[in-house]
Amino acid sequence: MAGKYYEELEVGMRIEHPLGRTVTEADNVLFCALTMNTQPLHLDEHFAAQTQFGARIVNGLLTLGLAVGLTVADLTAGTIIANLGYDNVQHPRPMFHGDTLYVTSEVLSKRDSRSNLGAGVVRLRHIGRNQRGEIVIEFERTALFRKRKPIDPTA
Repeated sequence: MAGKYYEELEVGMRIEHPLGRTVTEADNVLFCALTMNTQPLHLDEHFAAQTQFGARIVNGLLTLGLAVGLTVADLTAGTIIANLGYDNVQHPRPMFHGDTLYVTSEVLSKRDSRSNLGAGVVRLRHIGRNQRGEIVIEFERTALFRKRKPIDPTA
């Protein structure tokens, strides 16, 4: 798998994820329908046109999900056991239909798991930018990563 094992992650390490994802109107409307989110800022163009944004904006939870998803190929594919939590989620600017999301990750901290000898807990910061380089999402995530060589408790 392409993901990074616990031992490969170092505090301060930055990963520029090369894949981007353009968010379409269909993506946004489908996500809102699937999550039963009827917020008019996402669905009602007439309503949204009268707000400070001037148009519908992409659901922030879709932006969060895409930001995590864009990290998988380079960071967690086959090497993550679980996401343990998301903190400090901020949306400094909205995403609009047609915007493309790009993500950078940074390793903030890491430690051995206390309950799983074959794993370690890693805290990450993810920053998502649109095609103009403007930050549209920033958040921290804690995840349980597999170790390449688990500790043998009988050794």
